Amino acid sequence: MTLQQLEYIVALDKTRHFVRAAEMCGVTQPTLSAMIQKLEDELDCRIFDRSSHPIVPTEIGLAVIQQAQVVLFNVNQLKESVLVQRGTVAGNLSLAIIPTVAPYLLPGIISLFRSDYPEISLRVSEMRTETIIEKLQTAEIDMAILSTPLEDPKILEVPLYYEKFIAYIAPDEAMYVQEEVSTNEMPLDHLWVLEEGHCLRNQVFNFCENKTHSSTYEAGSIDTLVKIVDRNGGYTVIPELHVDLLNDTQKLNLRRIVRPEATREIALVIRHDYVREGMMNAVANTVKKIIPQHMLDARLKKFAIKL
Repeated sequence: MTLQQLEYIVALDKTRHFVRAAEMCGVTQPTLSAMIQKLEDELDCRIFDRSSHPIVPTEIGLAVIQQAQVVLFNVNQLKESVLVQRGTVAGNLSLAIIPTVAPYLLPGIISLFRSDYPEISLRVSEMRTETIIEKLQTAEIDMAILSTPLEDPKILEVPLYYEKFIAYIAPDEAMYVQEEVSTNEMPLDHLWVLEEGHCLRNQVFNFCENKTHSSTYEAGSIDTLVKIVDRNGGYTVIPELHVDLLNDTQKLNLRRIVRPEATREIALVIRHDYVREGMMNAVANTVKKIIPQHMLDARLKKFAIKL
């Protein structure tokens, strides 16, 4: 029995597909299949039911895979401990960011990683939340930055910062004359929102959840929402970090949202079996350089991430 064989069965359990598991492990499909077969012969049991589509673990196979995950977790912890003692942060990092956060973090993350962590090969992708969760669970990405809580027991969330929502209102809208607006004063039939699938859309409707609306106007990005309001009237809701992207005239259209104040939590999320503290802290420390201090999570300001 080898660690490599344990990695293969864990990968196959995550992907439920021999070809994808082989790609994840960087080997050919025949090699992966043969090594898993050898492990099954050694243990004298069938770990996977190959007659099922997609392939699934057997009852005894589930127990074997769970033990394999524990062994690999401990091995990776040992490797990470050595790297930490050496003060080394290096290797490949696959990071996903949701589209409603990417414009504010992504340019700075790419720039700062090049200067601060030249030994890390960073690959960043924009993905919607549901895609991120799927790819985390199959280990296709290492970590992600998105809006939480997710309420998924398989995913660990580390809060990074808290961001207010702000109303962006056209001058011909009745609310424009107010210095601040409450949620019960925001007519949903005048509201422009992001299209289905964006978590920001759900958050907007969460703080308007007790109201009905006759129609919904949808757009694909926050920048597009702002431009639609500029041309067509009505209003939208934008995250605090978008304010710096507005011109001086557009900033006159901003109003605070009160009763309740609307905020979102942005967190770094990983699988529970991820052990690379150094990588996580590299991302967290980079975010700390980008986000204003008053928005950062209080624990992040004081402590490094510990797994």
